[in-house]
Amino acid sequence: MERFINILVIDNNPVNVNGLQAMLLGGGNNLIICADEASALPVLEKRKVGIILINIQSEAVNGFELLQRLKSNPNSRDAYKIVISDTSSSGARLVKGFKEGAVDYITSPFNPNLVKAKIEVFKTLYFKDVRINMLLENIFPTTILTDLNSIGRFSPKKVNEGVVLFTDFVAFTKSAKLKKPLELLRELEGYFKKFDEIMDRYCLEKIKTIGDAYMALAGVTEKNQNPAIRATLAAIEIRDYVISRKQLANATNTSSWDIRIGLHSGPLVAGIIGSKKISFDVWGDTVNIAARAEQNSVENNITVTADVAKHILPYFDITHRGEIKIKYGSYVDMYFVDQLKTEHSLFQEGKVPNSDLRNQCDLPPMDFEFTRRFMINKLKSSLPDELDYHNIKHTLNVERSAIRIANLEGVDGEDLILLKTAILFHDSGFIVRYEDNEQFGIQMAKTKLPKFGYSPAQIETICEIISATKSDQQPKTLLEKIICDADHDYLGRADYHNIAKTLRNELSNMGREMTDLEWIDFQLDYLEKKHRFYTQTSKNIRIRSKKMRIAELKKMKQQLLQS
Repeated sequence: MERFINILVIDNNPVNVNGLQAMLLGGGNNLIICADEASALPVLEKRKVGIILINIQSEAVNGFELLQRLKSNPNSRDAYKIVISDTSSSGARLVKGFKEGAVDYITSPFNPNLVKAKIEVFKTLYFKDVRINMLLENIFPTTILTDLNSIGRFSPKKVNEGVVLFTDFVAFTKSAKLKKPLELLRELEGYFKKFDEIMDRYCLEKIKTIGDAYMALAGVTEKNQNPAIRATLAAIEIRDYVISRKQLANATNTSSWDIRIGLHSGPLVAGIIGSKKISFDVWGDTVNIAARAEQNSVENNITVTADVAKHILPYFDITHRGEIKIKYGSYVDMYFVDQLKTEHSLFQEGKVPNSDLRNQCDLPPMDFEFTRRFMINKLKSSLPDELDYHNIKHTLNVERSAIRIANLEGVDGEDLILLKTAILFHDSGFIVRYEDNEQFGIQMAKTKLPKFGYSPAQIETICEIISATKSDQQPKTLLEKIICDADHDYLGRADYHNIAKTLRNELSNMGREMTDLEWIDFQLDYLEKKHRFYTQTSKNIRIRSKKMRIAELKKMKQQLLQS
């Protein structure tokens, strides 16, 4: 499996640069060449870099000062810095480089085997760091990690009005007795994985699971507005997901679970506990009351306290339950949440928030996840069966390739959402016709996307991205170049021949039969004369492999001619 990494080379020596390109290009290495610090700093402003090679003897680069500055840049702070020097460089200069943050050195002229071995070692370390950071991000909120990285500790934090969300499956213990442990765990994992996705959609922070219970927070670790509204939106989506799974289970005569959900808002104290197995947690009576709200809810219903109800009343239809007795004789006023008010919902169905409400909660105005679900279902159900290549699998492969290229190119935020949206629509024209299908995809995007909260300007950008995939068009913007490269990423991959076979089958289904020799000539004509990669990232990581595919096809052609 390929692992992709940005490697920044800061060196104006053409001999060194050419040597590094010959040794390192391909194999997931995206080499970014900069002659000096002035051209390197803009790269580091937008791209995450894993390894940096710096020529400390170049007159265009003050290597030691640059090493110091790289420590404070978030995109280079954790990168492995390797200094380049010639064999005449003094040991004192190398020692100084190590003091400023370098971890190793390579000497010019290069020993190719040694250089490649060192790069592979630091690539391995880099990807281990990535995995560790991902694990930490799953354990601690981002704000906690920022404090731990910068000052080495996190001071307890008091929040005056945080929101606690609890869920619990009804009769879980009884169900657990009837299932095998592995089956039970997989089913529970399926639910919790979906809950995690919902928390991300509404910027809530999952705290922990306790058996079959799930706990999350709003308004404690993030700065988005209206935490009570966001938490209630998340609760509605969880409830509806559980209900839909139950309906499917009933239709297929399989088992399912019911759920209770409770929310309360009030003061909280957040902090880290433990010295060995440390964890982030919150304390306060607010947590206890939220748990009681959940315990006093009804299956497949959401119960909120009056403290939450006062924040959400203008936006949700709620039903007053009255005062309910909780532990130690206390009473708490509680409400059922029925649905989102239709005037605040995307399709007037009372479930998905519209753009105005999303803006009030500091969420992106367009609902990409809902758009993605709609389009994937549309493509699955409507694309003709004859499409062995331009099917849903192709769309998902293009999506994965585009995300990888975008990450290496430093594309994120709204631009990444627009790119991914364009990918979902770019092959939808095949639903209607095989040739010149892009225009239908553009028209479909113009018709559907306003309903998902996309602005006219965003839709226009998406349509331009789709249009760039036409065979007679040249991509102009970075997003247009990325979709074109992602659409043909397989041309420079080891699985090329398997994917190309599906294209041949599809063309045959459409009445374009080819002999083996005609098929090879068809591929060679496209690979050598028509296709090109546009982003520097794709050129770096795919051209070498594309040339290998061309060589393989020429060898296959020669064998056919000789047989």
